[in-house]
Amino acid sequence: MSTLHKIALTFIKSIGPVTAKNLLAYCGSAENVFSASKKQLLEIPGIGEKTIAAINGTNALERARQELDFVEKHGIDVLFFSDEKYPKRLKNCFDSPILLYAKGTADLNHQRIVSIVGTRNATTYGKNLCKELCEVLAPYNVVITSGLAYGIDITAHKECLANQIPTVGVLGHGLDRLYPKIHKSISQKMVLNGGLLTEFPILTNPDRQNFPQRNRIIAGIADATIVVEASIKGGALITAEIANSYNKDVYAFPGRTNDVFSEGCNFLIKTNRAGLINNANDLIYYLGWDDEVKEKKRVAQTTLQLSLTPNEQKVVEAMQNGQLSIDELSIQLNIQQSKLAIVILTLEMQGIIVSLPGKIYKLA
Repeated sequence: MSTLHKIALTFIKSIGPVTAKNLLAYCGSAENVFSASKKQLLEIPGIGEKTIAAINGTNALERARQELDFVEKHGIDVLFFSDEKYPKRLKNCFDSPILLYAKGTADLNHQRIVSIVGTRNATTYGKNLCKELCEVLAPYNVVITSGLAYGIDITAHKECLANQIPTVGVLGHGLDRLYPKIHKSISQKMVLNGGLLTEFPILTNPDRQNFPQRNRIIAGIADATIVVEASIKGGALITAEIANSYNKDVYAFPGRTNDVFSEGCNFLIKTNRAGLINNANDLIYYLGWDDEVKEKKRVAQTTLQLSLTPNEQKVVEAMQNGQLSIDELSIQLNIQQSKLAIVILTLEMQGIIVSLPGKIYKLA
């Protein structure tokens, strides 16, 4: 399939990713879209006279030639949604971009990818969370994406570079510029271990409306989105909402109830839009990346269980066959719930059991 026609497809006015994919499904290729007759195009659901006029115009192909010259000159990869290198996680999202421009070394289909987002007004608390998160994730062979914006985004990218984690910045403009300009030196380092990614062609300014649009790439390309700090209004909550709509995992660090920059995180947790994580190890556990750690933990717990109280030992033995609610444990073990709650709390603190929604517990 011609790269020129693939790019030109994105320059047809009045069509977005969903319509473009519909055109491809009926026509078979980008070239066929531009060579199809008016009669053939009118038979495609959702295609009318206005769209046909845009397809038959010359502007899309002319603009595509300019774009192709630029990407070839600067070593930029053009990733069409049917290409092998196109991010598969993102491809499964209904409104994924039909084409992406990528520069760098990152594998966008890496086994483990997480996105880190948050406020542009990061506090020391948020920056420290980013630092700890990246330090703990470093041995797990992960790629981390963010938006290269001020605050949490740039902190995440910097910490990735410090820990030699491949990191990808998803942009709200073309690759012929960088916003904000102050992050240019960081972006150059990222290209050497990670990269830059955008759906926007050159000559696209970093306009306000572009950033919510690019947030769907940040959400869709990853296994999970982690919100570090966020106010109740802003891009981080938009990204979290998009990730939820894609049935992606979302996690958030809680903050103080009177802190405006944690208000968004607390809201996500309170409304069950995000799972609560207190540290990076919680994230590793929830994503199932801790197989080796689990094995070591079992050995440690076996030793630890030797010093359990009789009631603690009863609870652990009762859970050997699966998860149980506090009501079931109370009846089964004949222990009052008030006393049982203290036993359960002690076992949770020791990391022997974990709580699930609905006061249900299982062995860690």
